Amino acid sequence: MPCMRHHLLICCILIVFVNCAFGQTKKTVTGNFVDVPFGQFVQEVESQTGLHFYYDSTQTDTIKITHRADQEPLSTLLDAVLHSTELHYGIDDDGRVFITKGGEIFTSLPPDFFGRKKTRDTTMFMVAEPEDFEKENAKNKLKSSLENKLFEIGIKTNNITQGNSTIAGYVRDAKTGEPIIGANIYTENRKAGTVTDQFGYFSLTLSRGRYVLLISSIGMSDTKRQVMLYSDGKLNIELYEYVPSLKRVIVSADKTVNVKGVDMGVQKITIKNIKQIPTAFGEADILRVVLSMPGVTSAGESSTGFNVRGGAADENLILFSDATIYNPSHFFGFFSAFNPDVVKDVELYKSSIPEKYGGRLASVLDVTSREGNKKKFTGEGGIGPLTSRLTLEGPLDSAGKTSYIIGGRTTYSDWILKEIPNSDYSNSSASFYDVNLNINHEFDPKNTLYIMGYLSQDKFRLNSDTLYKYSNKNANIKLKHIFNNKLYGVFTAGVDNYDFSISSNQNPVNAYKFAFDINQATFRADFNYSPNNKHTIDFGLNSVLYKLHPGTYTPNDPKSLVVADTVQAEQALETALYLGDHYDVTSKFSINAGVRYSIFNYLGPQQAYNYAPGLPREVGNITDTVNYGKGKNIKTYQGPEIRLSARYSLSDNSSLKISYNTLRQYIHMLSNTTAISPTDIWKLSDQNIKPQSGDQVSLGYYKNLKSNTIETSVEVYYKDLTNYLDYKSGAQLILNHHIETDIVNAKGYAYGAEFFIKKTEGKLNGWISYTYSRTMLKTDDPLVAQPTNNGKYYPSDYDKPNVFNFIGNYRFSHRFSISLNVNYSTGRPITLPVAEYYYNGSYRVLYSDRNQYRIPDYFRTDFSMNIEGSHKIKKLAHSSWTLGLYNLTGRKNPYSVYFTSENGVVNGYKLSIFGAVIPFITYNFKF
Repeated sequence: MPCMRHHLLICCILIVFVNCAFGQTKKTVTGNFVDVPFGQFVQEVESQTGLHFYYDSTQTDTIKITHRADQEPLSTLLDAVLHSTELHYGIDDDGRVFITKGGEIFTSLPPDFFGRKKTRDTTMFMVAEPEDFEKENAKNKLKSSLENKLFEIGIKTNNITQGNSTIAGYVRDAKTGEPIIGANIYTENRKAGTVTDQFGYFSLTLSRGRYVLLISSIGMSDTKRQVMLYSDGKLNIELYEYVPSLKRVIVSADKTVNVKGVDMGVQKITIKNIKQIPTAFGEADILRVVLSMPGVTSAGESSTGFNVRGGAADENLILFSDATIYNPSHFFGFFSAFNPDVVKDVELYKSSIPEKYGGRLASVLDVTSREGNKKKFTGEGGIGPLTSRLTLEGPLDSAGKTSYIIGGRTTYSDWILKEIPNSDYSNSSASFYDVNLNINHEFDPKNTLYIMGYLSQDKFRLNSDTLYKYSNKNANIKLKHIFNNKLYGVFTAGVDNYDFSISSNQNPVNAYKFAFDINQATFRADFNYSPNNKHTIDFGLNSVLYKLHPGTYTPNDPKSLVVADTVQAEQALETALYLGDHYDVTSKFSINAGVRYSIFNYLGPQQAYNYAPGLPREVGNITDTVNYGKGKNIKTYQGPEIRLSARYSLSDNSSLKISYNTLRQYIHMLSNTTAISPTDIWKLSDQNIKPQSGDQVSLGYYKNLKSNTIETSVEVYYKDLTNYLDYKSGAQLILNHHIETDIVNAKGYAYGAEFFIKKTEGKLNGWISYTYSRTMLKTDDPLVAQPTNNGKYYPSDYDKPNVFNFIGNYRFSHRFSISLNVNYSTGRPITLPVAEYYYNGSYRVLYSDRNQYRIPDYFRTDFSMNIEGSHKIKKLAHSSWTLGLYNLTGRKNPYSVYFTSENGVVNGYKLSIFGAVIPFITYNFKF
């Protein structure tokens, strides 16, 4: 009897349960859905029925709904729209709709559950609500509520007055609170929109009234906000990270941004792209990715100096959170100076260089660091065969107004050097470290402070007692102040230092130390004014005070007989004012127009030499020596720098662009190598050495294919170079008190065509680039008695006509992917001995004209695999393994060719940095 009562009680409960669930399925929906995304369909059904859907958005992101419903029961509607998919649904009595893939959910027990016998083949699917699933749906529920909420902007009034008002605010990552750069904010009809800046800030002017704003960003889920605009006001937006399906590996914020943007020759690189490309020792390398872009080349293997559109390595302004980095390399060039875990965004400007940047002829590489997680403490790092890294970040207060990020890297490479059979390397040592620290604090909605610090040091000794050391030290502080919704300013003050030294003390009698350093103090005031949606005006000023110590040679032991020698110090002040306007003339035609006016003052204290007019600059032709006191102006150079670019849209997915730039450079690197090396000397323009200048015109055609999932572009350019610095044969660049006597002025030109194809979505993604370019120089200095190559044009040291790059990534699953990198380039020019002659009692070598021959072509293939651990949300740490092969074919690519005289015979040799396959493995973790 008791058993019977229990069964009756259970049956009653089931009857009530089934009736409730049946009642949920009788809810009706009305609507005409035409090619509607699944998420939008769900939102409409939820609003009509009051039910809530639970589903994995990565399983539904490619589903579009087309169906007409007129008071259609929910179960009938779901049967119809899910019929041709692999999705199933279940509805429980709490008003929850569960959408699953591959297995059907039962929200009630089968009728014969208590009567049938259990067998080994019996399978039951019940409603499962794991914590991770609930968290994901809580996020979706919050997102849905925000998208359907009406945000009232400004002071609410009963009647909306005519006129315009401005919405301003920040777009941030919902998980970390960090600002999102380059997020797009548009009205639903796409007639008005804007993009967030480096701080995640936006300003959008609209006619007063009601709007739906669409917000999107690379790697984040799209969202929308419904707003009622009464007057000027604030709107802050948070975006959630997008977890892609295998059919969509990369999400594009605005798939036509490359077509509709006015900028030319701008490459924007995400940290995700950077971490996918194989490198020599398995650590993500920003500069290796930059080198895969069209128009960018390098001198050779393991070189982090790079050349852009015919420019020398010193013609690139490298900025790390607005700090100038003079040597961007570690460990002989095998690693770049940037910790990938600290980097947020990378932009390379090749032609449309913004007015606020100047001081270099070829390009600007702007690397932006992260601000740190504002919501919780997290960390990440990696352990590789040569290096390890660790990054920590989090909030410093409970309100999330102050956050920090600190990262460090170090190496333990001596073990691999000792394993090399060649004693020249096994007796060597090398090490480096770098540390990054960023702190930011929001005083109030209008004032935010940013503090940045960076320190790096390298030292190595190659089979001798000679120790090489070099370091970068940078720090700056920025204050962003929002005056109103249309105007804000950023004020920056900072110091930058680069120094190197070479020392030896094995033999006390000859012990010495040679040192060089460059110091600069900077101040910037940058303003952004958006009077309306057609105009965005940038203006401001910046100033740099340079102080250089070109070389000191001193004894390094009390017993040393070395005679001290010091090249006199230099200092100068470079100041610039700039103004630029982005103007959308029509929906199809936009222009950027601006000017930068720079002034350079070469200052004392200095002992300046005057040379006889009309005669070669030689020590014997010095006519006078003038002493200038501290701060005394010795020489002034000044001039305007024009920045123009325009875009005309041919269609929704194609456009033509043109740009014209003029640039000036007042500081120069003196080097006998084609790449940046630790012993390079920098020199300021003075009364004898003029600033370099360049004029560049570019034309480009841009077109997107296959629903904007494939980006293509062709750009051609021509550049004139004036007062280009070259050197006499056998020039002495170190400890030269009259360096101007070994420097010659040259002119030149560069031209090229760049082809680029990029696939942004799908299991297979990546890009292909090909560049054809030439750079030619000619000595036109009337004060040079013997011009190079008798005054004829000759290829520059980094002239490489053909460069091809292929970057491919294929994702098999969310946890396993592979990457392939292929690089080919023409060999760079060299000067070779072509004959031997007898003179003055000995045989001597006759060399060809400068750069008339080339080293063999360069070819390299790299392969890597990325294996990720479980993606469970509630896990102590998430990890991944990266392993692969660098130089897959084992090709011995020559870095240089040199000749030595051995037993009266001149023999030639090829120097290869990597002559074999290099395997690598790195363990990465995040917590």
